[in-house]
Amino acid sequence: MTLLVLLCVFSHVFYLQVSSAPVNNVFQHLQSASKFWHISDLHLDPTYHVTEDHTKVCFSSKGVPALDPGVFGDFLCDSPYQLILSAFSYMKQEDLQPEFIIWTGDSPPHVPKEELSTDVVINVIANMTHTIRQFFPQLPVYPALGNHDYWPQDQLPTSTNAIYDAVAKLWSPWLNPAAVATLQKGGFYSLVIKPGLRLVSLNTNLYYSPNEVTVNMSDPAGQFQWLQETLELSRQNMEKVYVIAHVPIGYLPYAINTTAIRESYNEQLVKIFRNYSDVVQGQFYGHTHRDSIMVLLDHQGKPVNSIFVTPAVTPIRSLLEPYSNNPGLRAYLYHPENYGLLDIWQFYLNLTEANLEKRSEWKLEYIMTEAFDIKDIQPHNLHELALRFEQPKSKAFEKYFNHFMVSYNLTITCDNVCKTLQVCAVHFLDRKTYLQCIASAGRQKD
Repeated sequence: MTLLVLLCVFSHVFYLQVSSAPVNNVFQHLQSASKFWHISDLHLDPTYHVTEDHTKVCFSSKGVPALDPGVFGDFLCDSPYQLILSAFSYMKQEDLQPEFIIWTGDSPPHVPKEELSTDVVINVIANMTHTIRQFFPQLPVYPALGNHDYWPQDQLPTSTNAIYDAVAKLWSPWLNPAAVATLQKGGFYSLVIKPGLRLVSLNTNLYYSPNEVTVNMSDPAGQFQWLQETLELSRQNMEKVYVIAHVPIGYLPYAINTTAIRESYNEQLVKIFRNYSDVVQGQFYGHTHRDSIMVLLDHQGKPVNSIFVTPAVTPIRSLLEPYSNNPGLRAYLYHPENYGLLDIWQFYLNLTEANLEKRSEWKLEYIMTEAFDIKDIQPHNLHELALRFEQPKSKAFEKYFNHFMVSYNLTITCDNVCKTLQVCAVHFLDRKTYLQCIASAGRQKD
């Protein structure tokens, strides 16, 4: 059975009974704050089904036997529809009275190229779009394209194409005509979402290292120029800006000297965000499937921007990885007047328990300010937290690394090399300062 045929099965949403750990009175001190949800990396695998032959549970395992498949998924497979429904059911049931949702891409599964096509990718994105809209018919949703939201994957182009056309139509109820026009043209857009608050959705897939379409381009789709002009206009209009995208800036916290996007493009984005740090209130990404933070420092070492990478809904991991992530989703709290970011409420599903009990019980994993004893998630507080991570045997870092995996396995520890990569990635987003951090850590070990 093909992916396209299987998608037809999922044309209607079936609501689930979802258990939840109560959030109620724990958050009374922040009840006046505004909130929004962040979801990312849904990676629906319509082929997922529990069967005795574990090599045939899902196409996304690519023939590798699933580990312990259950109704809500497996750590070697992408998301079954039941997992995605349980996530949205929990969000709806919890009713945090959010102002909007940001959705940072990647709906299709990790399957061989021949299992997908342009039509299948469009159908998967349409399925997820309609599912979200059925759960939250009145709530604005602001999406960003992911590297899997195209066929062939990663090869997002610099001009109009069938997929940009399709998502522009699918997402038009959430956007304005100007945003739809730039989305259709280059896969990016901006719009004012509240008085004095602009959202910028970047297509960072244009800068992604495996994207062969944009090799040697100085400004793919003119997005750098567009971004600078947009931020300059926001500065003149005294707007604050939230930036969303799929592939993050900075260095990967699990690979030495490796940026998620091409290094030259990363340098350009870091420069732009430093120049407009008075305008940008926060940056929100997905892609890595893990939970991490970054703090952008200016040339004097002053913290000027808070950056967040949200964990995935899909639990899939590569065979080469020692760990995965439990499915996660989160809410951000922000000041309703100046749009400053106040806190993160991170929720997760213990996949092993959910499969054993055959019911999903999403829980609060942590509240950022309480977990790390910080006032809010503004840059200076995240900077001070990151300095605590650097300390030997830092309990704060141990907690952070457990959150990085979304409480996947408490017995997994982060050795000295692992910690160096994590800590340097939090604080140093450009090549010069990152390499200095790595070198300094090496000297301390000698």
